Amino acid sequence: MNYQAVDQKKEDFRKYLEKNGIIDALTKVLVGLYEEPEKPESPIEFIKQFLGGPGDVDVEALKHENEELKKRVEELQQRIDELTVLGVVEGIAGDAAGV
Repeated sequence: MNYQAVDQKKEDFRKYLEKNGIIDALTKVLVGLYEEPEKPESPIEFIKQFLGGPGDVDVEALKHENEELKKRVEELQQRIDELTVLGVVEGIAGDAAGV
């Protein structure tokens, strides 16, 4: 690989990081670490907590809730379809009676 190809690869990677908000996120976490009055014993843990989501999330419970909600959505969609058909049928019957 020549020098220009390496520079281009670095520039493409930098643009990728910038486009996806990585540079901003890393800057914020480093500024947060810098501004901490009492520096944490483990800067890595600080960064993990800052960048990561909540650590005590029950993934299995969320998956179960998601499945239940999907079933409920399906049931409600079927009910909407039934009511739509009834509305169309009643509309046709009402039109025929009014003619």
